[in-house]
Amino acid sequence: MNKLIFYLVFLMTGFINGQKVTLTIQTNGFKNNDGKVRVGVYNSEGHFLNETFMNTAAEIKNGKATVVFKEVPVGTYAVSIYHDENNSGVLERGMFGIPKEDTACSNNAKGKMGPPKYEDAKFKLTADQTIEITLNK
Repeated sequence: MNKLIFYLVFLMTGFINGQKVTLTIQTNGFKNNDGKVRVGVYNSEGHFLNETFMNTAAEIKNGKATVVFKEVPVGTYAVSIYHDENNSGVLERGMFGIPKEDTACSNNAKGKMGPPKYEDAKFKLTADQTIEITLNK
């Protein structure tokens, strides 16, 4: 009986860990349609705003853009976006590393005397989900 319970738990854990879902990100608040929106998905606090788990870029139309990530493992994530107005592929920064281009994070997390914290931007992804992010100006 104990072996049966062990195997059932093992199979369920594998099923849950193997689930893949779709994450749709709707962005808005762009001051123009120049360049692209760059979107990064982060799967840990240690990588937040440094190394993306998944990323993509999209065209901006009418001050909005939508990106879709398919086959995302169920888990905890945070998202950051920036308006790459000059389409350089790099977030332009000014003095003291302050972004020159508009940025935002999931949960519309905002930083205080620095970038937003992973803890404020993270969310659980357990099923297909759509989140909305508005640029900070």
